[in-house]
Amino acid sequence: MRQCGLRFSRCPVQLVQDLEATQVELGGLHARDQLAWAEERFGAQFAVTTSFGTQSAVLMHLLVGVAPKVPVYWIDTGYLFPETYRYAAELTSSLGLNLQVVQPELSPARMEALMGRLWESENPDDLVTYHRLRKVEPLDRALDDAGVSCWASGVRSRQTDNRAAMQPLERLRGRWSLRPLLGWTRRDVFYYMEEHKLPQHPLFEQGYSTVGDWHSSAPDDGQGRASRFGGRHQECGLHLPETLVEGAGI
Repeated sequence: MRQCGLRFSRCPVQLVQDLEATQVELGGLHARDQLAWAEERFGAQFAVTTSFGTQSAVLMHLLVGVAPKVPVYWIDTGYLFPETYRYAAELTSSLGLNLQVVQPELSPARMEALMGRLWESENPDDLVTYHRLRKVEPLDRALDDAGVSCWASGVRSRQTDNRAAMQPLERLRGRWSLRPLLGWTRRDVFYYMEEHKLPQHPLFEQGYSTVGDWHSSAPDDGQGRASRFGGRHQECGLHLPETLVEGAGI
């Protein structure tokens, strides 16, 4: 953990006052050093999330190089591709991830019986509700239960308009959100995976540049997240503030 040679002095409670300076500091650090920064500052209150999508291997590989015991939270929505489940098993085994699987309280069958196939609705609020029930609430509940106060994800600024406005570290739904790969390009991701011989998601070779739930992802000619949900929705809600992930109750 100390191999990167970094030493950090500010404790988490000081980050609010020093946030602007901290964002500048983090922006100048390599992704692995940002992860080391968070692990040293937050200790057992730090975690990482993954979707086991087409670029997930990069953040997982960086993490195990500096803090292999940090828990990795993965949301199993119940609607993932079979290839994603197998890819998750492969990476978890080969990298030795401390994987924590998160699942919604409602099974897919129960949700569809009570509320229908929300992703097919023409009402945009139904898609917000889908994301809230299957992703946002399960993850927030798991992080709350584990006492996590800072979580890192693999979002990149060029993926969506929302992410283009992000800072390396911000408050999000009651905890700190760290984005070590925020400044990375597709080229950066490609060459890192090539250099470290990381396995690619099986669907990448079939034209999927982004992989989420089976009903929201398709071969996309490199459009990335702009192709999600037929182009209607780029974000799943995990990286949006509370006001944009609220939806109707069951």
